[in-house]
Amino acid sequence: MKHYLSINNLDSLQKTIEEAIKLKKSPLQFKFLGEGKTICLLFFNNSLRTRLSTQKAAQNLGMNVIVMNFGSEGWALEFEDGTVMNQEKSEHVKEAAQVISQYCDIVAIRAFASLTDKEKDEAEIVLHNFKKYATIPVVNMESAIGHPLQALADAITIEEYKTKEKPKVVLSWAPHPKALPHAVANSFIEMMQLQDADFVITHPKDYELNPEITKNSKIEYNQDKAFENADFIYVKNWSSYKEYGKVVNTDASWMITEEKMKKTNNAKFMHCLPVRRNVIVEDAVLDSNNSIVIEEANNRTYSAQIILKKILENN
Repeated sequence: MKHYLSINNLDSLQKTIEEAIKLKKSPLQFKFLGEGKTICLLFFNNSLRTRLSTQKAAQNLGMNVIVMNFGSEGWALEFEDGTVMNQEKSEHVKEAAQVISQYCDIVAIRAFASLTDKEKDEAEIVLHNFKKYATIPVVNMESAIGHPLQALADAITIEEYKTKEKPKVVLSWAPHPKALPHAVANSFIEMMQLQDADFVITHPKDYELNPEITKNSKIEYNQDKAFENADFIYVKNWSSYKEYGKVVNTDASWMITEEKMKKTNNAKFMHCLPVRRNVIVEDAVLDSNNSIVIEEANNRTYSAQIILKKILENN
């Protein structure tokens, strides 16, 4: 594997999950792989779990880590070709990517969707320009339309907690006061499409995601019906795809409650975090024994570590 931009870059999801779980038992056993190597983590947006888990994963492999936040450090980058750079942007990605490639062995990038221009967001301008001009592997730490490190951590978590070969997994929309990107939901769906599971997406009408991503996945507009006999409830808000980036529904009845969880098969509750308590999910659910959000967050280290391990071994 040269780059990790999507969950579909994996040769085998199931094999990668197994390798990550094995790695988790002895995380320092491959520390020699990254000796003398450097990873650069570029953040165009804020982070907690992604930054800390990716940094820890790299250190577990013996790598040096450089972190740069473009919101407060570095020059504003231009990504368009042929632009007359007489405004606020001081450096072009062509030079920046090549310079970073001289200093580092891997570059990992976090750059959210604007939620104002669907065409630009889906073009993944930041991620794909770094891939185009860098001469080193590129890792997606959440882009405009995908979060494959989170999706892999989710897959690891489901594997660890499932009690039957073919669990029922529900991805449920929940209300949020702000417009949020589609990246986490997109990558979770792509990951689930590679799994042997009864997978259902539930959301209010007008919150359909990109049909090129959902494909033939089952969509159920009745949340209560979707929850019946579920083994895992994965919750995430996203803004409208059709009316791009808009909040078209804030129906509080879609919040995950203790009463709704009773409809499930004693389901585990999952969320990528951060989560707004008593907006997305009730305290009673988030603090229950069936909530595995902290364990899920812990697996972010091992999803990142197995990806970096594969890249180091390949390069």
